[in-house]
Amino acid sequence: MVLLGLGSNRGESTRTMVEAIQALARFAKPGSLRSSRLWRTTPVDCPPDSGDFINSAAVFDAVDGLLPEQLLVELKALEREFGRGVKHVRNAPRELDLDLLLFDDQVRDMENFVLPHPRAKNRLFVLQPAVELVPDVVWPNTGKTLQQLLDELETDERVVPLPKRPPFYAG
Repeated sequence: MVLLGLGSNRGESTRTMVEAIQALARFAKPGSLRSSRLWRTTPVDCPPDSGDFINSAAVFDAVDGLLPEQLLVELKALEREFGRGVKHVRNAPRELDLDLLLFDDQVRDMENFVLPHPRAKNRLFVLQPAVELVPDVVWPNTGKTLQQLLDELETDERVVPLPKRPPFYAG
């Protein structure tokens, strides 16, 4: 099982998210791609005056032979396809942000790639959409499910579901 976090706060974010979710099908076994609702969320650790994000989560079974490192490269290429440029300011507004959160039980701890995603379990904008899809998945090295992590999270982040249902919506 692959779990991704998706976000956008630049350009036509709702449309970008819908199209990005559809594009993820190329990495998924047929019929396995599911997505959460779209959520309007407050920016976290972003430059001042950053706009709200549209966030979502997607889960799928990876096509045979796909490794986490390969998927990460493909996700960065997909971000560029959607107009994301080279970062000059950390967490600056962006057309598309794709985060590889979990890839089966794989673990990586390299300079440019940490799996599971190191900050995801502490972010409401990640956990809320992910819990819609896989509430009972245990986050590695915590012994806690995503639902438990969400229930225990203390934050001032705001997340509000949008009425638009994206493709592959699991609800």
